[in-house]
Amino acid sequence: MPENIAILHYSCPPVVGGVEEIVRQQATLFYRYHHPVKVLAGMGDYFQTGIEFDLHPLYSSRHSEIINLQKEPEKNYRRLKDYARKILSLLKSSLSDFEVLIAHNVLSMPYNLPLTMALHDLANEDRISIINWNHDSPFFYSKYPKELNAKPFRILKEYNPNIHYVTISESRAREFRELYNAEGDDIHVIPNGIDPIRFFRLDPPTVRLIQEENLFTADLIMVQPSRLHPRKNIELSVKVLHALHKSGKNAKLLLTGAHDPHERKTVQYHNKLIALAESLDVREHLILVAEYTFKSGEKLPASRVTMHDLYLISDVLFLPSKQEGFGIPLLEAGMIKLPIACSDIPPFRSVANDDALYFSLKDSPEKIAAELLSFLKSYRPARWFRKVMNDYVWDNIYHKELKPFINKVS
Repeated sequence: MPENIAILHYSCPPVVGGVEEIVRQQATLFYRYHHPVKVLAGMGDYFQTGIEFDLHPLYSSRHSEIINLQKEPEKNYRRLKDYARKILSLLKSSLSDFEVLIAHNVLSMPYNLPLTMALHDLANEDRISIINWNHDSPFFYSKYPKELNAKPFRILKEYNPNIHYVTISESRAREFRELYNAEGDDIHVIPNGIDPIRFFRLDPPTVRLIQEENLFTADLIMVQPSRLHPRKNIELSVKVLHALHKSGKNAKLLLTGAHDPHERKTVQYHNKLIALAESLDVREHLILVAEYTFKSGEKLPASRVTMHDLYLISDVLFLPSKQEGFGIPLLEAGMIKLPIACSDIPPFRSVANDDALYFSLKDSPEKIAAELLSFLKSYRPARWFRKVMNDYVWDNIYHKELKPFINKVS
C-alpha cells in the first residue's frame, strides 16, 4: 500500500507563496499516486477534495503571542517550550495514522520556534519519519537578524540524526552541510518541480492520454495534425519515428487526423499506416489520437481532442506533406512558439519563411531524423523544454527520486 504522507508548512493555498505552491503540487502529486495525504498548516483553506487538512493557528508563522515571545526568546524560553508541548500533542494526534511527514522550511526558518522544537521532539520519539525539506535559511545571508544569535534559535542550525534532510539544489545542499556541519550523504537533493497538467490547464482526456501513454517520460514528441490522406505523407512520419528509435530516442508520434470508415481509400491508407508501423516495430509509439481507446475501453471522442493541449506537450510540429494549399498548423505552432519541421514545399516556405526546419521529400528518414535531432539540440527553447519535461516534471521526480527516497526512510 502507498505510504500515508503528511505535508506541513506555516501556510497552504490559497495563501500565495513559492513554498505554498510546492505544498499544493506535492499534495496533489501524492494524491494522484494513491497516497493518503494530509496537509497541516496554520493558514489557508481546503484546496482539493480527497485530501485531509489540519488547519491550526499554532502551526502559523503569524501567531501573535509566539511572535511576541520570540522577541526575547531566552527570557521567554519556558513559555516557548509550553507552546512546543502543545504543538507536539497536536502533531501526535493529527499524525497518528501517518508514516511520513514532509516539513517544508519550518525546521530551518525562525517564524515559529515552538513548532521547530516540537518537530525535533517528535523525531526523537521515533513515531514517524520526518523529512526536513529545506528551501532556505536566514543564516545564508550576511545581514540576518542578530536576534537569531540568541541561544534558543540555535536549534535552526542543529542537525538531528533522527530527521531526514532534503534540499532543492546542489548549491543549497553545500550551504546546509556547512550550516549543520553534516556529511555529504546527510543532505539529499530533490529539485522542486512543475506540474504541466496544472500549468497548461490540460483537458481531462488529454491528462488520461498522457498518463496511459507515459508521454511525460518520452525523449521527443512529434505532433502531426493531419487528416489520414496520402498527400499528408504520414508514412514518412512513421519512418522518421522508426529512425529516431534506431538512434536511441524514445520518440512518440501524435497523429490527430481521423479516417473516414465509409471511404474505401482512407480505410486502405489507415490500414497501410498501421501495417507499416507494425513492420517497423513502432506501433506502440504511434498514437492515433482521433481513434484512441483508453484502457478502460472508453473511446476518446474526436470532439474532445484538444489540439492546443497536444501542441503544448509536444517538442515539434512535424509536417511532411507532399502538397498543401497553405498550412494553418504552422500559424498555430507559432502562437505557442512550437518548433516546426516540415517538407520543403512552396506553401510552407511562403508561410514560415526562415523560421522552420525544412527537409527534402527525397531525403531518407534517417537523414531527416538526424537533422531533426540536431535542429532541436541547437534550438535552445526546445532543448530547455525537453530538459524541464524530463527532469523537473513532478511525475518524473516522483518516480525517479521522491518515491525511492520515501521508501527508504519510511
